[in-house]
Amino acid sequence: VLSRTAFGCKQILLAACQALPAPVAPVMSIAMSLFAREPLPPIPPAVKFVLAVMVANAVGFGIIIPVTPALVMELSGQGVSEATAIGGGLAFVYAVAQFLFSPLMGNLSDRFGRRPILLASVGGFAIDFLVLAVAPSLVWLFAVRFFAGVFGASNAPAQSVIADVTPPEHRARMYGLIGAAFGAGFAFGPAIGGLLGGLGARMPFFVAAGLLAIAFIYGWMKLPETLTSENRRPFDWRRANPVGAFLEARKLSGLGAIASVYFLWQLATLVYPMTWSYFTIARYGWSQALVGLSLAGVGLAMVVMQTLILPIAVARWGERGTAVRGIIGGSISMLGFAAATQGWMVFALFPLMAMQSLVHANLTAMMTRRADATTQGEVQGFASAVMAVGSLIAPLLYNPLQAWFTGPSAPAAIPGVAYLVAGVIGLSSLPILLAMPRAKA
Repeated sequence: VLSRTAFGCKQILLAACQALPAPVAPVMSIAMSLFAREPLPPIPPAVKFVLAVMVANAVGFGIIIPVTPALVMELSGQGVSEATAIGGGLAFVYAVAQFLFSPLMGNLSDRFGRRPILLASVGGFAIDFLVLAVAPSLVWLFAVRFFAGVFGASNAPAQSVIADVTPPEHRARMYGLIGAAFGAGFAFGPAIGGLLGGLGARMPFFVAAGLLAIAFIYGWMKLPETLTSENRRPFDWRRANPVGAFLEARKLSGLGAIASVYFLWQLATLVYPMTWSYFTIARYGWSQALVGLSLAGVGLAMVVMQTLILPIAVARWGERGTAVRGIIGGSISMLGFAAATQGWMVFALFPLMAMQSLVHANLTAMMTRRADATTQGEVQGFASAVMAVGSLIAPLLYNPLQAWFTGPSAPAAIPGVAYLVAGVIGLSSLPILLAMPRAKA
């Protein structure tokens, strides 16, 4: 659906350009060259399931974002500044589990296939949201977030499905569809969560659990296995841990450079899930509903970027060139949020912010070129572990900064300080990406 919608939008834009008057013929010519692209080849059933899961995950994740601060404040009895720091602690626990278990999940998927690991992930997330809905204390929140991090580590086999069934030249576009699916779900999730928050801070968690349960049932009935028996390899505990994964990754040319960019970019973009709700409440006094609507706007911008712009950009600039432009646009938007003094300025920056959607899909496609059919899960597990390191640092960096500079003890009120730091970190990944050697197709 996403692929056909994107192609249909291109045809509409192409027809509009053809109707332009003669004085703007150069504009028409440029637009023709940009939008006259073929749609993606048929999407394999396994990828359709991954897309469905990404939508369900995004809706479920987005639903709880607007109400999480309220739940944390309810269970802790603290204000928004203190809740920001507690929210960072929850994210840290989640990231610890992802860091420890991502290589394990990736290696398990290389041995036993993608299907059982993906189904375990979806089922685990459903249980996570259900327990969060009835959690009686902060201790429960922390315990359940670690549990969710273990199953969240199954991002590696999900990414490996794309590499299993897609030729290298189409992987960036397929990963773009994954991002678009997440963006589509994210466009609805926060808005729904903000509205459901009126029924209580726990209601969105029940709804998220139901969505993931439906996704699990769908996967149980429809998800095929994508890893053939001849491409499976024996499981080795020495490779199924963060240290072993790093040692194995060093053997692949160029993977270390991509890992560095992965880490820095992940660390930069995590400023949004770590602080967005707290930041907009503290700086602009936004309600839960407005926080949800703002995140819905971000999701819609991501869908447009991933479905319409990404395939055009990859065709014109290649995977690395597209990622470079995404990093520049995304980093500048972070600096813009740091400087924005009015709420309308935030919405004006969304198109620039959406450019960051060009980065992850292309980095992932570049990484798959450096692995063979037997090690895709392992390499994706390594990538997830690297990103988890960023997730470990982000809550220790952004949330204390946000809490300090919005609290009563701050020497000056700087609500956007986290976005200033994130923008600098994002730009620091550019030199590494530009110096990276090209992989063989």
